[in-house]
Amino acid sequence: MDKFVIEGKRKLSGSVTIQTSKNAVLPILAASLLPQKGETTINRVPYLADVDTILKVLERLGAKVKTYPGGNLSLSPSERKVVISAGHLKSYEAPYDLVRKMRASFLVMGPLLARLGKAKVSLPGGCVLGPRPVNLHLTGFAKLGAKIEEEHGYVIAYADKLSGNTIFFDRPSHTGTENILMAACLAKGKTIIVNAACDPEVVDLALFLNRMGAKIKGAGNSTIYVDGVKNLNAVEYTPIPDRLDAATFMMAACATCGNVEINNIVPEHLNMVSIKLREMGAEVKEHKSSLRVKGPKKLKPVSVTTYPHPGFPTDVQASIMALATIADGTSQIKETVFEDRFTHVMELCRLGADVRVSGDRATINGVPRLKGASVMASDIRAGAALTIAGLAAEGTTEVLRVYHIDRGYDQIEKRLARLGAQIKRVKS
Repeated sequence: MDKFVIEGKRKLSGSVTIQTSKNAVLPILAASLLPQKGETTINRVPYLADVDTILKVLERLGAKVKTYPGGNLSLSPSERKVVISAGHLKSYEAPYDLVRKMRASFLVMGPLLARLGKAKVSLPGGCVLGPRPVNLHLTGFAKLGAKIEEEHGYVIAYADKLSGNTIFFDRPSHTGTENILMAACLAKGKTIIVNAACDPEVVDLALFLNRMGAKIKGAGNSTIYVDGVKNLNAVEYTPIPDRLDAATFMMAACATCGNVEINNIVPEHLNMVSIKLREMGAEVKEHKSSLRVKGPKKLKPVSVTTYPHPGFPTDVQASIMALATIADGTSQIKETVFEDRFTHVMELCRLGADVRVSGDRATINGVPRLKGASVMASDIRAGAALTIAGLAAEGTTEVLRVYHIDRGYDQIEKRLARLGAQIKRVKS
């Protein structure tokens, strides 16, 4: 139960390199189950608790997993890689003790159904963000010809052979789109996914699958077309940079009136974040694979509505709220993606913030200053927001339960410290 101890009011300056996208790496690692022979190599794999969980799930299923360098992912980010051989899977069950830790573990269901014709996966856990049912996944699998049962907290699916079909999502589902996409690659015939998620990570998964020999068109649009193939091949691939990691450092620069160059990014993935930070008075200059953020002396209030991509990301909502707490005026935030995604509000208030929540809306009255206190992370992005608030606060802030932050951020405290933050990890 480590914690971060932060001495606030230090301007951040310098440059930081953004990690590879967690939300791209996890489905890509799950998709490495699809080839029947060969070694799939994934480069620049971030050192995250969630990555460790999905690799353990793959090993439990019988895949051979090798990590480099020397099996220690905490070394040399540009050189890290994972090599997976899934030719001889020995199990079709992803157990509760692993899947409960992370919702993305459910992504192995699509590849298992496609490869083995059966899958038994525990109902998933992960961050507590209100109801996030997997019914969209299951409805899609049923449309592809799978028989679905639920038993003792597990979802069991069977299919002699998946067959292509048209699948309509009631609303865009990031992991639902990815799960169906992986299953459809080896299904017989054509699959059309309507109202698909358009996130960059979905596009990256489609590019990876196409590199393996899949036939996918339309990824990044609301309708995706998949022509099933008989086999997929093991390949080497480098996933996209993490837009959420980048957004967190952009917010940290603004919170501290800092001046930070953010490298290894795709600027268009951050369009909505850049727009809102400019509205708050920040200077954001974009380059080919980097951007520079300079925070204003006093932030302006902002109005934000979260929405599926290309809208403002729900995963950045907590961080921009942390900025709004010290803005000069009243900000409004509406959360339309997840219920119960305001768990960070009470913790921000412990730092002196003035935030009122009514249903899916939060009203934030900016205060002259935040003051350090002990606060507790309730999920990955809430933990990042509290870290940002601690950087802006006067005095000492303790952020407890940073294991949540470790699920999504690769040694964030070390990268912040290199920018001038007074932050350290303390063992409890």
